[in-house]
Amino acid sequence: MKITVVGAGIIGLSAAWALCREGHQVTVYEQGTLPNSLGSSVDQHRLIRFPYGRELGYTRMVFDAYRAWEQLWGDLGKRLYAPTGTLVLASATESWASDSATTLEQLGIGVRWLHAEQLQAAFPLLMADGVESAFYLDSGGVLLAEKIIAAMAEYLSHKGVILHTQVQVREIDPDRPRIVLEGAIAEADTLVIAAGAWVTRLLPDFGKRVTPSRQVVVYIEPPVETKAQWLNAPMILDIDPECGFYLVPPVLGTDLKIGDHRFTLTGNPDCDRTAGEAEVQQIYKQLERRIKDFNRYQLKSARTCFYTVAPEERFIVEPVGNAWVMSGFSGHGFKFGPLLGLRLAEAIACRCTPTFLSQWAAGEP
Repeated sequence: MKITVVGAGIIGLSAAWALCREGHQVTVYEQGTLPNSLGSSVDQHRLIRFPYGRELGYTRMVFDAYRAWEQLWGDLGKRLYAPTGTLVLASATESWASDSATTLEQLGIGVRWLHAEQLQAAFPLLMADGVESAFYLDSGGVLLAEKIIAAMAEYLSHKGVILHTQVQVREIDPDRPRIVLEGAIAEADTLVIAAGAWVTRLLPDFGKRVTPSRQVVVYIEPPVETKAQWLNAPMILDIDPECGFYLVPPVLGTDLKIGDHRFTLTGNPDCDRTAGEAEVQQIYKQLERRIKDFNRYQLKSARTCFYTVAPEERFIVEPVGNAWVMSGFSGHGFKFGPLLGLRLAEAIACRCTPTFLSQWAAGEP
C-alpha cells in the first residue's frame, strides 16, 4: 500500500518503521526539521517504567513495549537506552504507589518497600520528610529521545521511506484519503495522522477529545561532589496530588532533568514556548523539599513541551474514514512508540480488528 504519515515524532516514525517492515510504500510529512525541537518527542530523554497505578492494561503493555524496543534496536544497530531502576515516593493522601504495587504483584513483579530510614540510607541525596510510602524497582530506564528520533529518521531514509521536512500540511481529507499541501495534493491508500498537539488544527473535531497541555521542565547542575551519585541514581516519581515531580538522572552525557507531572491543560503549541521565571520557581519549590541542599544546585536551562491530553489519559488509535488517528498520549506515549507502530501495522494488514486495536491502545485489559 501507499501510506502517508503526518508527523515525525516517535509515534509517526514508529508507524513508518513498522509499515516499512511490512513492505508498504511510506511517505512522512513533518512541519519542522527532523528532529523537530518543538515536537513533544524531542528532548534529551524520556522514561520507560512499569508503575501505572491501577492501570493493569498499560502496566502489562510495558512488557511488550520492551520487546518492541529490542526489535527497533536490532534494526538501528544501536541501543539508545540506559537502565536506571525506578523509585516511587508518595504522600499519605496519594494511593498511586500502593495501587501500582498491587497491580505489579498481579503480574508477578515484586517491589521493595522502603520506610523513611531505609529511604534516607539508600538515597542520601534525598530528604524523606513527608514521604509516607516508597518503593524501588530494578526495572525502568531512560530512552535517549532526540537521538532515537534522529537514528530512526536516518534508518528509514536508507530503507526507502520518503521524509519531507519543513512542509506544512494545510488540510486532511481522511475519506479520499489525501492531504493538501502548499500548492499540491498528495494522495495515498491510507493516512496515519500522528500530529501531536497540532492534531486539532488538522482534525478540528478532535478539539472535543484532546487538549494541548504546555509543560515546563528544568535542567539543573548538581554540586560536584554529588555528580557520581546522580549518575547512578534511579528515575524518581514523586507522587503528590498538590505537588510532585519526576526526575530523570543524568545518564550517558545527558543533564539532570525535573518536570512537574501535573497537566496545565493550557497553551498554544505554535507559541507559548518560553519557560517563565514563575514556572521555573514552581518546580524549584518542589525540589527544595525533596533534594538535600538544593540551594547549591544551579539552573542550566528550562524549556517547554506540549502533551496532548485525553480523558483519563487513554490513548486514541482509531480509524477515521480511510485514515488512522494516533493521538491523546498524555505525556506517557513515548515508551510505547515502537509497540504502537507494530500494532497499527497489524491492524492495517487485517491481523487484528480496528475495535480491538482501539480498546487495547486505551489500556483496556
